Amino acid sequence: MSFYLKEPTIPQQEPERTGILVMNLGTPDEPTARGLRPYLKQFLSDRRVIEIPRLIWWFILNCVILILRPRQSAHKYAQIWDNEGSPLMAHSKRQAKLLEGYLTEHIASPYAVELGMRYGNPSTASAIAALKAKNCNRILLFPLYPQYAASSSASALDEAMRTLIRTRNMPEIRTIRDYHTHPAYIAALAESIRLHWVEYGKPDKLLMSFHGVPRRTRDLGDPYYYQCKTTGKLLAEALQLTEEQYLICFQSRFGAAEWLQPYFAPTVEELGKQKTRRVDVVCPGFSSDCLETLEEIAMEGKTLFLEAGGGEYHYIPALNERDTWIKAMCEIALENLQGWVTTR
Repeated sequence: MSFYLKEPTIPQQEPERTGILVMNLGTPDEPTARGLRPYLKQFLSDRRVIEIPRLIWWFILNCVILILRPRQSAHKYAQIWDNEGSPLMAHSKRQAKLLEGYLTEHIASPYAVELGMRYGNPSTASAIAALKAKNCNRILLFPLYPQYAASSSASALDEAMRTLIRTRNMPEIRTIRDYHTHPAYIAALAESIRLHWVEYGKPDKLLMSFHGVPRRTRDLGDPYYYQCKTTGKLLAEALQLTEEQYLICFQSRFGAAEWLQPYFAPTVEELGKQKTRRVDVVCPGFSSDCLETLEEIAMEGKTLFLEAGGGEYHYIPALNERDTWIKAMCEIALENLQGWVTTR
Protein backbone atom coordinates (compact mmCIF):
# COMPACT_ATOMS: atom_id res chain seq x y z
CA MET A 1 0.00 0.00 0.00
CA SER A 2 1.29 3.46 -0.91
CA PHE A 3 2.45 5.77 1.86
CA TYR A 4 0.67 8.62 0.10
CA LEU A 5 -3.06 9.21 0.35
CA LYS A 6 -5.14 8.90 -2.78
CA GLU A 7 -5.66 12.19 -4.55
CA PRO A 8 -9.25 13.23 -5.39
CA THR A 9 -10.35 13.36 -9.01
CA ILE A 10 -11.05 17.02 -9.80
CA PRO A 11 -13.01 18.00 -12.96
CA GLN A 12 -10.87 20.18 -15.20
CA GLN A 13 -13.38 23.04 -15.09
CA GLU A 14 -13.48 23.07 -11.27
CA PRO A 15 -12.10 26.42 -10.02
CA GLU A 16 -9.26 26.48 -7.53
CA ARG A 17 -10.43 27.39 -4.05
CA THR A 18 -9.01 28.63 -0.78
CA GLY A 19 -9.89 26.42 2.16
CA ILE A 20 -10.39 27.36 5.80
CA LEU A 21 -10.08 24.47 8.24
CA VAL A 22 -11.78 25.34 11.53
CA MET A 23 -10.22 23.11 14.22
CA ASN A 24 -11.45 22.23 17.70
CA LEU A 25 -10.68 19.69 20.41
CA GLY A 26 -13.33 17.08 19.67
CA THR A 27 -15.84 14.96 21.52
CA PRO A 28 -16.84 11.30 21.90
CA ASP A 29 -19.51 10.01 19.51
CA GLU A 30 -21.84 9.07 22.38
CA PRO A 31 -21.98 9.58 26.16
CA THR A 32 -21.25 5.96 27.02
CA ALA A 33 -18.23 4.02 28.25
CA ARG A 34 -18.03 2.42 24.80
CA GLY A 35 -18.03 5.85 23.15
CA LEU A 36 -15.53 7.33 25.62
CA ARG A 37 -12.89 4.59 25.45
CA PRO A 38 -11.54 5.27 21.90
CA TYR A 39 -11.85 9.02 22.41
CA LEU A 40 -9.91 8.97 25.68
CA LYS A 41 -7.32 6.63 24.22
CA GLN A 42 -6.65 8.96 21.31
CA PHE A 43 -6.61 12.04 23.56
CA LEU A 44 -4.40 10.60 26.29
CA SER A 45 -2.00 8.98 23.81
CA ASP A 46 -1.07 12.42 22.46
CA ARG A 47 2.56 13.19 23.34
CA ARG A 48 1.67 16.88 23.42
CA VAL A 49 -0.86 16.21 26.19
CA ILE A 50 1.02 13.63 28.25
CA GLU A 51 4.81 14.01 28.45
CA ILE A 52 5.42 11.02 30.73
CA PRO A 53 7.88 8.40 29.36
CA ARG A 54 5.97 6.23 26.88
CA LEU A 55 6.45 2.82 28.47
CA ILE A 56 5.32 3.98 31.92
CA TRP A 57 2.39 5.90 30.49
CA TRP A 58 1.32 2.98 28.27
CA PHE A 59 0.86 0.82 31.36
CA ILE A 60 -1.01 3.53 33.31
CA LEU A 61 -3.26 4.37 30.36
CA ASN A 62 -4.16 0.86 29.24
CA CYS A 63 -4.18 -0.95 32.60
CA VAL A 64 -5.76 1.71 34.80
CA ILE A 65 -7.25 4.78 33.11
CA LEU A 66 -9.00 3.12 30.15
CA ILE A 67 -10.54 0.59 32.53
CA LEU A 68 -11.84 3.05 35.14
CA ARG A 69 -12.17 6.44 33.45
CA PRO A 70 -14.61 5.79 30.52
CA ARG A 71 -17.55 4.98 32.78
CA GLN A 72 -16.84 7.97 35.05
CA SER A 73 -16.49 10.34 32.11
CA ALA A 74 -19.59 8.92 30.40
CA HIS A 75 -21.68 9.85 33.45
CA LYS A 76 -20.46 13.44 33.21
CA TYR A 77 -21.06 13.65 29.46
CA ALA A 78 -24.59 12.30 29.93
CA GLN A 79 -25.40 15.31 32.11
CA ILE A 80 -24.68 17.79 29.31
CA TRP A 81 -25.72 15.74 26.24
CA ASP A 82 -28.84 17.14 24.59
CA ASN A 83 -31.02 16.52 21.54
CA GLU A 84 -28.23 17.76 19.26
CA GLY A 85 -25.70 15.49 20.95
CA SER A 86 -22.43 16.96 22.21
CA PRO A 87 -22.71 20.73 22.85
CA LEU A 88 -19.14 21.28 21.65
CA MET A 89 -19.91 19.52 18.37
CA ALA A 90 -23.18 21.39 17.85
CA HIS A 91 -21.60 24.79 18.53
CA SER A 92 -18.52 24.04 16.40
CA LYS A 93 -20.64 22.98 13.42
CA ARG A 94 -22.73 26.13 13.66
CA GLN A 95 -19.64 28.32 14.02
CA ALA A 96 -18.09 26.84 10.87
CA LYS A 97 -21.36 27.23 8.96
CA LEU A 98 -21.89 30.82 10.10
CA LEU A 99 -18.27 31.72 9.34
CA GLU A 100 -18.70 30.39 5.81
CA GLY A 101 -21.82 32.52 5.41
CA TYR A 102 -20.27 35.68 6.84
CA LEU A 103 -17.23 35.36 4.58
CA THR A 104 -19.45 35.61 1.49
CA GLU A 105 -19.89 39.29 2.36
CA HIS A 106 -16.13 39.82 2.08
CA ILE A 107 -14.64 37.23 -0.29
CA ALA A 108 -15.35 37.29 -4.01
CA SER A 109 -13.10 34.39 -5.05
CA PRO A 110 -14.03 30.70 -4.52
CA TYR A 111 -13.45 29.33 -1.02
CA ALA A 112 -14.68 26.58 1.29
CA VAL A 113 -14.88 26.00 5.06
CA GLU A 114 -14.63 22.63 6.82
CA LEU A 115 -14.63 21.58 10.47
CA GLY A 116 -12.06 19.10 11.76
CA MET A 117 -11.53 17.78 15.29
CA ARG A 118 -8.20 16.89 16.89
CA TYR A 119 -9.77 13.87 18.59
CA GLY A 120 -12.84 11.99 17.41
CA ASN A 121 -15.02 12.86 14.42
CA PRO A 122 -15.04 14.58 12.01
CA SER A 123 -11.31 14.01 11.99
CA THR A 124 -8.76 16.55 10.82
CA ALA A 125 -7.73 14.15 8.05
CA SER A 126 -11.31 13.87 6.76
CA ALA A 127 -11.70 17.67 6.78
CA ILE A 128 -8.51 18.13 4.77
CA ALA A 129 -9.68 15.45 2.33
CA ALA A 130 -12.99 17.30 1.94
CA LEU A 131 -11.19 20.57 1.20
CA LYS A 132 -8.92 18.89 -1.36
CA ALA A 133 -11.97 17.31 -2.99
CA LYS A 134 -13.27 20.86 -3.46
CA ASN A 135 -9.99 21.74 -5.22
CA CYS A 136 -8.57 23.82 -2.37
CA ASN A 137 -4.93 24.40 -3.25
CA ARG A 138 -4.48 26.77 -0.29
CA ILE A 139 -5.61 25.94 3.24
CA LEU A 140 -5.71 28.17 6.32
CA LEU A 141 -5.54 26.17 9.56
CA PHE A 142 -7.67 27.96 12.19
CA PRO A 143 -7.47 26.28 15.64
CA LEU A 144 -10.16 27.75 17.90
CA TYR A 145 -7.76 28.20 20.82
CA PRO A 146 -7.27 31.91 21.62
CA GLN A 147 -4.18 31.25 23.77
CA TYR A 148 -1.39 29.13 22.30
CA ALA A 149 -0.42 25.97 24.18
CA ALA A 150 1.65 23.06 22.95
CA SER A 151 -1.04 20.67 24.23
CA SER A 152 -3.86 22.36 22.29
CA SER A 153 -2.87 24.64 19.38
CA ALA A 154 0.35 22.80 18.51
CA SER A 155 -1.33 19.41 18.85
CA ALA A 156 -4.06 20.46 16.41
CA LEU A 157 -1.45 21.65 13.92
CA ASP A 158 0.54 18.42 14.42
CA GLU A 159 -2.51 16.41 13.40
CA ALA A 160 -2.95 18.45 10.22
CA MET A 161 0.72 18.01 9.35
CA ARG A 162 0.47 14.24 9.83
CA THR A 163 -2.05 14.21 7.00
CA LEU A 164 -0.17 16.69 4.86
CA ILE A 165 3.13 14.77 4.91
CA ARG A 166 1.23 11.90 3.28
CA THR A 167 -0.25 14.20 0.64
CA ARG A 168 1.21 13.92 -2.86
CA ASN A 169 -0.30 17.15 -4.17
CA MET A 170 0.51 19.40 -1.20
CA PRO A 171 -1.59 22.58 -0.80
CA GLU A 172 -0.13 25.85 0.41
CA ILE A 173 -0.56 26.12 4.17
CA ARG A 174 -0.96 29.00 6.61
CA THR A 175 -1.59 28.64 10.32
CA ILE A 176 -3.19 30.84 12.96
CA ARG A 177 -1.03 30.43 16.04
CA ASP A 178 -3.19 32.37 18.53
CA TYR A 179 -5.40 35.43 18.83
CA HIS A 180 -5.29 36.07 22.59
CA THR A 181 -4.94 39.87 22.18
CA HIS A 182 -7.04 40.34 19.06
CA PRO A 183 -9.32 43.37 19.60
CA ALA A 184 -12.35 41.68 18.01
CA TYR A 185 -11.98 38.62 20.28
CA ILE A 186 -11.62 40.77 23.41
CA ALA A 187 -14.59 42.90 22.32
CA ALA A 188 -16.76 39.80 21.78
CA LEU A 189 -15.89 38.51 25.27
CA ALA A 190 -16.57 41.89 26.86
CA GLU A 191 -19.92 42.24 25.11
CA SER A 192 -21.08 38.77 26.23
CA ILE A 193 -20.26 39.67 29.85
CA ARG A 194 -21.87 43.11 29.67
CA LEU A 195 -25.08 41.63 28.26
CA HIS A 196 -25.15 39.12 31.12
CA TRP A 197 -24.74 41.96 33.58
CA VAL A 198 -27.51 43.99 31.93
CA GLU A 199 -29.87 41.08 32.63
CA TYR A 200 -28.62 39.98 36.06
CA GLY A 201 -26.61 42.89 37.48
CA LYS A 202 -22.90 42.95 38.28
CA PRO A 203 -21.22 40.46 40.65
CA ASP A 204 -18.91 41.12 43.57
CA LYS A 205 -16.20 39.17 41.76
CA LEU A 206 -15.63 38.10 38.15
CA LEU A 207 -13.64 34.88 37.98
CA MET A 208 -11.83 34.28 34.67
CA SER A 209 -11.02 30.57 34.54
CA PHE A 210 -8.72 29.09 31.89
CA HIS A 211 -7.93 25.45 31.16
CA GLY A 212 -5.00 24.33 33.26
CA VAL A 213 -1.71 22.79 32.10
CA PRO A 214 1.24 21.46 34.13
CA ARG A 215 3.44 24.24 35.51
CA ARG A 216 6.44 22.39 34.08
CA THR A 217 5.35 23.35 30.55
CA ARG A 218 5.53 27.04 31.46
CA ASP A 219 9.01 26.56 32.89
CA LEU A 220 10.05 24.84 29.65
CA GLY A 221 8.94 27.78 27.52
CA ASP A 222 5.24 27.33 26.74
CA PRO A 223 3.73 30.86 26.52
CA TYR A 224 0.20 29.75 27.51
CA TYR A 225 0.27 31.05 31.09
CA TYR A 226 1.43 34.52 30.06
CA GLN A 227 -1.07 34.69 27.20
CA CYS A 228 -3.92 33.81 29.61
CA LYS A 229 -2.78 36.56 31.97
CA THR A 230 -2.62 39.05 29.09
CA THR A 231 -6.11 38.13 27.87
CA GLY A 232 -7.45 38.51 31.41
CA LYS A 233 -5.85 41.93 31.80
CA LEU A 234 -7.19 43.16 28.44
CA LEU A 235 -10.67 41.84 29.22
CA ALA A 236 -10.65 43.53 32.64
CA GLU A 237 -9.60 46.81 30.99
CA ALA A 238 -12.39 46.49 28.42
CA LEU A 239 -14.88 45.99 31.28
CA GLN A 240 -13.27 48.81 33.32
CA LEU A 241 -12.67 46.51 36.29
CA THR A 242 -10.27 47.22 39.13
CA GLU A 243 -7.80 44.56 40.29
CA GLU A 244 -10.06 43.83 43.27
CA GLN A 245 -13.05 43.05 41.04
CA TYR A 246 -11.65 40.05 39.14
CA LEU A 247 -9.48 36.97 39.54
CA ILE A 248 -7.68 34.72 37.05
CA CYS A 249 -7.45 30.99 37.80
CA PHE A 250 -6.99 27.61 36.10
CA GLN A 251 -9.26 24.54 36.05
CA SER A 252 -9.13 20.82 35.23
CA ARG A 253 -6.04 19.75 37.13
CA PHE A 254 -5.13 16.11 36.40
CA GLY A 255 -2.64 13.90 38.26
CA ALA A 256 -0.28 14.66 41.13
CA ALA A 257 2.06 17.18 39.46
CA GLU A 258 1.80 20.91 40.11
CA TRP A 259 -0.28 22.76 37.53
CA LEU A 260 -0.76 26.44 36.82
CA GLN A 261 -2.14 28.26 39.83
CA PRO A 262 -4.33 29.48 41.40
CA TYR A 263 -6.57 26.43 41.00
CA PHE A 264 -10.25 27.00 40.20
CA ALA A 265 -11.85 24.73 42.82
CA PRO A 266 -10.00 26.05 45.92
CA THR A 267 -10.53 29.62 44.68
CA VAL A 268 -14.30 29.13 44.38
CA GLU A 269 -14.45 27.45 47.78
CA GLU A 270 -12.51 30.28 49.41
CA LEU A 271 -14.84 32.87 47.88
CA GLY A 272 -17.76 30.89 49.32
CA LYS A 273 -16.15 30.77 52.78
CA GLN A 274 -15.73 34.54 52.60
CA LYS A 275 -19.53 34.75 52.16
CA THR A 276 -19.14 36.47 48.81
CA ARG A 277 -22.58 37.69 47.77
CA ARG A 278 -22.21 36.81 44.11
CA VAL A 279 -19.56 35.35 41.81
CA ASP A 280 -19.69 35.25 38.00
CA VAL A 281 -17.41 32.84 36.14
CA VAL A 282 -16.35 33.15 32.50
CA CYS A 283 -13.99 30.87 30.54
CA PRO A 284 -12.26 33.10 27.94
CA GLY A 285 -10.18 30.24 26.50
CA PHE A 286 -13.21 28.34 25.16
CA SER A 287 -14.90 29.32 21.91
CA SER A 288 -17.64 26.72 22.53
CA ASP A 289 -19.30 25.36 25.62
CA CYS A 290 -18.28 21.78 26.34
CA LEU A 291 -17.97 19.25 29.14
CA GLU A 292 -15.36 21.34 30.92
CA THR A 293 -17.43 24.53 31.01
CA LEU A 294 -20.91 23.04 31.43
CA GLU A 295 -20.15 20.30 33.95
CA GLU A 296 -16.97 21.29 35.78
CA ILE A 297 -17.47 25.06 35.87
CA ALA A 298 -21.25 25.60 35.69
CA MET A 299 -22.27 22.58 37.83
CA GLU A 300 -19.38 21.51 40.06
CA GLY A 301 -18.19 25.08 40.60
CA LYS A 302 -21.64 26.20 41.70
CA THR A 303 -21.92 23.32 44.17
CA LEU A 304 -18.51 24.10 45.68
CA PHE A 305 -19.34 27.78 46.04
CA LEU A 306 -22.78 27.33 47.59
CA GLU A 307 -21.75 24.55 49.97
CA ALA A 308 -18.88 26.73 51.20
CA GLY A 309 -21.37 29.45 52.15
CA GLY A 310 -21.45 31.67 49.05
CA GLY A 311 -24.48 33.53 47.72
CA GLU A 312 -25.25 33.57 43.97
CA TYR A 313 -23.12 31.79 41.38
CA HIS A 314 -23.45 32.54 37.67
CA TYR A 315 -21.65 30.87 34.78
CA ILE A 316 -21.46 33.16 31.73
CA PRO A 317 -21.71 30.97 28.58
CA ALA A 318 -18.88 30.70 26.06
CA LEU A 319 -19.00 32.80 22.90
CA ASN A 320 -20.64 29.96 20.93
CA GLU A 321 -22.61 31.52 18.03
CA ARG A 322 -22.72 35.10 19.27
CA ASP A 323 -22.83 37.48 16.34
CA THR A 324 -19.84 39.46 17.60
CA TRP A 325 -17.79 36.26 17.88
CA ILE A 326 -18.61 35.02 14.37
CA LYS A 327 -17.68 38.46 13.05
CA ALA A 328 -14.45 38.26 15.05
CA MET A 329 -13.70 34.84 13.53
CA CYS A 330 -14.33 36.36 10.12
CA GLU A 331 -11.97 39.26 10.85
CA ILE A 332 -9.22 36.96 12.16
CA ALA A 333 -9.56 34.69 9.12
CA LEU A 334 -9.50 37.57 6.62
CA GLU A 335 -6.33 39.00 8.15
CA ASN A 336 -4.64 35.66 7.56
CA LEU A 337 -6.08 35.17 4.06
CA GLN A 338 -4.56 38.33 2.58
CA GLY A 339 -3.13 37.66 -0.86
CA TRP A 340 -4.97 34.35 -1.15
CA VAL A 341 -8.50 35.64 -1.74
CA THR A 342 -10.10 38.47 -3.66
CA THR A 343 -12.11 40.67 -1.32
CA ARG A 344 -15.25 42.53 -2.19
